[in-house]
Amino acid sequence: MSDDRVEGADHIEELAADCDLLTVAVGERVDGVATVTLNRPDARNALNGQLRRELKEVLDAIDDSDIRVVVLTGAAEAKAFVAGADVEELRERSAIEQREASKRPRVYEAVDDLRQPVIARINGHALGGGSELAQACDVRIAHERAKLGQPEINLGIIPGGGGTQRLPRLVGEGQAMRLILSGELIDAHEARDIGLVDVVCADEDELDEEVYGLAGSMAEKSPIALEIGKKAVKAGTRMDLEAGIEYEAELFATLFSTEDKDEGIDAFFEDREPEWDGQ
Repeated sequence: MSDDRVEGADHIEELAADCDLLTVAVGERVDGVATVTLNRPDARNALNGQLRRELKEVLDAIDDSDIRVVVLTGAAEAKAFVAGADVEELRERSAIEQREASKRPRVYEAVDDLRQPVIARINGHALGGGSELAQACDVRIAHERAKLGQPEINLGIIPGGGGTQRLPRLVGEGQAMRLILSGELIDAHEARDIGLVDVVCADEDELDEEVYGLAGSMAEKSPIALEIGKKAVKAGTRMDLEAGIEYEAELFATLFSTEDKDEGIDAFFEDREPEWDGQ
């Protein structure tokens, strides 16, 4: 981690205080973990332009901070993770306007490209753009009441936030075709069975235990190793096996120039917990 990175909690929470449609809590449950909560309950967290802008701004600030892990979730009052895109906005757009709105990086790329691991805490429905937002996260943990799917076909359109690309990589082409071309919604248990969700929880307490237990386990690790590990796995889904192995070897060697590598190995031999400094 470079020395010029902003130190986290105060800066991020001050930025979030100016946001109307989301909140951020840093270290509230686990040190080094930021919880970003989407909070547009009147529209079940539908991704309108303002929510997208606010989320991108907060994620950009987190990327440049010493926060180690991000949890992305929906406010309980919304009764959804993200119910989809804002259909009213879509109705009014022309093709030219939509091409402008689709210019990258969008919120999906902001999540996907974030240095830190991102855990989707899917506390309710994740539909359309909400499912795509969850797909952009690194791990997905869902409440059993959640439903997921890509219902865009019912509006005469297709997923436009990466769903036709990320979903097949998660669940396979056949399952992706089934969901995208039928618009069918599936429950959290089926989503887990096909690989769209990693863990399903029966209640809020179990959901938080799973999410923050994993987030805490990650946050205890070297921030440089977290960043490089995420980068290696993401790259592996986007290149062939031989190229991926070569890329992994290069990233692995890069870590041998870090102080964290020396600290980790020294701590192992000295039978103590490592003290990471992100260098």
